Amino acid sequence: MMAIIGSDLARKVVGVPRITQEQKRLNREKIVNAAGAGFRLRGIDGIGIEELMKSAGMTHGGFYNHFASKDDLALEVLHQGFTDSLTALGAIREAHPRSARAALHDMVDEYVNAEHRDRPEIGCASAAFVTDASRHGAAAQTEYRRGLDGYFAAITDMLLDRARQSGTELGPAEARERAVAMFSQMVGALVLSRAVADAAPDLSDEVLAVNRRRLKKL
Repeated sequence: MMAIIGSDLARKVVGVPRITQEQKRLNREKIVNAAGAGFRLRGIDGIGIEELMKSAGMTHGGFYNHFASKDDLALEVLHQGFTDSLTALGAIREAHPRSARAALHDMVDEYVNAEHRDRPEIGCASAAFVTDASRHGAAAQTEYRRGLDGYFAAITDMLLDRARQSGTELGPAEARERAVAMFSQMVGALVLSRAVADAAPDLSDEVLAVNRRRLKKL
């Protein structure tokens, strides 16, 4: 009798369709995308696994087929977020091959604006996770640093290109210093504008407008 039951069970197990590697990849991508939006809007600690999985269209138990913990997921979200942002910055540079000045202005306009302020769920990881990175330990900070290094290096190159194109003297150390100051101001402007967007929309808009104007003079 047990042998018959075992044989029936084996046939049933064999008949269960297996998830392909491609489907597994797509499911993981759904989780990362859902977490990216949720973490940006409410912070890493502001949303739980069950809610994230529901928003991804999957069950809570399926989470552990992809990630060992929520912290592991947060690291991937940080990594992917900065990867996407740096890719977008690269596209801006490629769109202005003959004018680094135009590329820098385009970068400022794309980052320091009302849409970016109002839609953090699809925005850059740099502003969205600026406090989360400080609270979630060395691994999260390492991912955040990777993003910062990418921005600083890209902006430094753009500043050096602008200097060459305009015949202005600018050394690598000075360009790096300006790049750090420039990106820090971009992030700060966005964070400040979000902090008062509902209570003082006029002030929020002013913060964005003033910093856009000043950043283009750096």
